[in-house]
Amino acid sequence: MTRSLDEVNQSVATEHKKTGFRKILAFLGPAYLVSVGYMDPGNWATDIAGGSQFGYSLLWVLLMSNLMALLLQSLSARLGIVTQRDLAQASRETYSKGINYILYFLAEIAIAACDLAEVLGMAIGINLLFDIPLIEGVLITVLDTFLLLFLINKGIRKMEAFIIVLVVIIGFSFVFEMIFAEPELDKVMYGLIPSIPSSAALYIAIGIIGATVMPHNLYLHSSLVQTRKFDRSPAGIKQALKYNFIDSTIALNLAFFVNAAILILAAATFYRNGMFQVAEIQDAHQFLEPLLGTKWAPILFAVALIAAGQSSTITGTLAGQIVMEGYLNLRIQPWVRRIITRVIAIVPAVIVILIYGESVTGKLLILSQVILSLQLGFAIIPLIHFVSDKTKMKGFHISKTTQFAAWIIALIIVSLNAKLVYDEITSWLESASHPIILWLTVVPLAFGFLALLLYIVFKPFIARAKSIENHSPHHLKLEYIPKETYNKKNIAISVDFSKADEAALNNAFELGGIDAQYTLIHVVETVGALMYGGHVDDHETTIDEKLLLEYKEMLSQKGFRIATELGFGKPNNVIPKVINAGNFDILVMGTHGHTGLKDILFGTTVDKLRHKISIPLLIVKK
Repeated sequence: MTRSLDEVNQSVATEHKKTGFRKILAFLGPAYLVSVGYMDPGNWATDIAGGSQFGYSLLWVLLMSNLMALLLQSLSARLGIVTQRDLAQASRETYSKGINYILYFLAEIAIAACDLAEVLGMAIGINLLFDIPLIEGVLITVLDTFLLLFLINKGIRKMEAFIIVLVVIIGFSFVFEMIFAEPELDKVMYGLIPSIPSSAALYIAIGIIGATVMPHNLYLHSSLVQTRKFDRSPAGIKQALKYNFIDSTIALNLAFFVNAAILILAAATFYRNGMFQVAEIQDAHQFLEPLLGTKWAPILFAVALIAAGQSSTITGTLAGQIVMEGYLNLRIQPWVRRIITRVIAIVPAVIVILIYGESVTGKLLILSQVILSLQLGFAIIPLIHFVSDKTKMKGFHISKTTQFAAWIIALIIVSLNAKLVYDEITSWLESASHPIILWLTVVPLAFGFLALLLYIVFKPFIARAKSIENHSPHHLKLEYIPKETYNKKNIAISVDFSKADEAALNNAFELGGIDAQYTLIHVVETVGALMYGGHVDDHETTIDEKLLLEYKEMLSQKGFRIATELGFGKPNNVIPKVINAGNFDILVMGTHGHTGLKDILFGTTVDKLRHKISIPLLIVKK
C-alpha cells in the first residue's frame, strides 16, 4: 500500500510546537489548499448567474453549501488523520476491483470537469486583463504545469504560502468590489431565507452546490492532512482533529465570503439595474466599470479571476494524483499527470469555443459544475461509511448525531441531482426526433448509475473491508551461496518492496558475503513526501517503515549486518545524498524493466541517478 501524496507525507513537524498559536499554525494549511476549490472560476459563473437572475435570493444556497462543505471536509480530514489513508485508498480497501475502477473513472470525470472550469476561468481572466484571444489564453494555461512542478520541488509549506497569497488577493479584490457596489444590506439578509424562485433557479442552485462541495476536494483533504507529523497517541490524534477543524472553519468561511461577495456583486450591480441575463464572466467584467463608476472594478475582477484559476488548478492536479494512486495503486510522474489532466480539459474547451464561439463559455462553466454535483454522491457516501466505522476509525468514529447530519446532506444532494437528471432526460425524450436512441443509451446509463449508488450505500453494511496486501520480506527468495573471497565491504542496496528486491539483494550478497556491511535504502515518493519531506505522517510511511525494519530483522537473523535509511521525495535526488554522505563501495538497484513509453510515464530513476553518485552502480533486472 503506497502512502498518500508520498512526496510530502509527514513533512511538516508539529511536535516541537508545544502549545498556543504556534501549535495551531503548524497545522494550518491543508484546508487553504482545499478552500481554493470553493472559489474557483466555476463558482464565479454560477454565482454571477444566480445573482444577476435572482438577486440576493440564492444567498441561502451558498450558506447551506458552505455548512455542508464544512461538515464533509471535516469528515474527510478525520479519515486521513485517524486511518492515515486517503478516501481513494479507503475505497480500494472496501469495494471490489470493478467497482473501484468505476469510482475512479467518475472521480476523474469530476476532476476533468473542475479543470475545465479552471482553464476557462484563467483564459477569460487573461483575455480580460491583457486582451489576448480566448483560444490563445486557453493554450497559455498549459504553462502552469511548470509552476506546479516548481512549487512541489520547493516543499508544501511554500506551496501553501503561495496559495494563501492568491486567496488574499482574491479576498482583497472583492472587499473593494463590495465598497464600489454598495449592496442593500437588508435584502442581503433576506437572501439568507430559503426560497427557490423558479425551476431555472433550481438548476443554478444545484450548480452552486456542485461548485461549492466538490468531490475531488474530499479526496484532496483526506490526503493533505497526512502531511503533518504529530504524536499518534489518542491525545495527539484528538488534538490534530481539533486543530484541523479550526483550519477548515477559517479557510471555508473565507471561501464563503468570496462566493457571497461575487453573488452580491452580481445582484447589486446587474439585477438591481434590470440586467437579468448577465451569466457570462466577460459580460460581468464589461459592465462593472460603467455601472460602478471606477476603472479599478474590472481590473480587480480580472486579477482575482486569474488568481482563482491558478490556485485551483494546482490543487486539482494534486487531487488527480491522489485519486489515481489511491484507486489504481498507480504512480506516474507529476509532470505527465499534470499534462494529461490539462489536455483533457483543454481539448473540449478549444472545440466548443471554435464551434460555438466565446459566448458559450459561461454555459460551459455552469455545466462543468453540474457535472461535479452529479459525482458528489459517489464520494460522499463512501466517506460517511468510513468515518462511521468503529473498527476502521479506532474509536474516533463520528457520533450518531453527526452521522444523521451527514446522511441528511447526502440525501439532499442525491435527491437534487436525481430530480435534475430526471428533468433533463424527460426534456430530451420530449424534444428528440429519435427518442428510441435515448431509451437504449441514456436511460439504461442513468439506471446503471442509480444501481451503483445503491450498491455503495448498502455494501459496507453487509461486508467487511478487505485488507490490501503489502509486499512482505518473508516472501523473498534469497539464494545466497558463500564464496571464498569478497572485495566489497560496504554495500548500499535500494529497495522498493517489490519483487525486484530479490534480485538486488541476492546480487549484493554475492558481492559482499556475510562479513560486509549492508545499508538498505528506501525512498517514500508520494506527493506528500515530495512536498513535506520527512515530516509526513500517513499510512504509507508507517507501512514502509515497518517493512524496512522487517527486512532488517529477517536478514539480520540470517547473519548479515544490516542498516537502514528511509528517505522522502524523489529517489534520484534522495539516494545520491545518502550515497555521497556515506562510505559505500557500490550501490545495487533492482529494476522493473520499463522501456519506451513506460519510462516516460513512470520515470527512470537509474538514468538520473548514475550521474549524481561517485561510486559504481550495479543495475539488476528482476
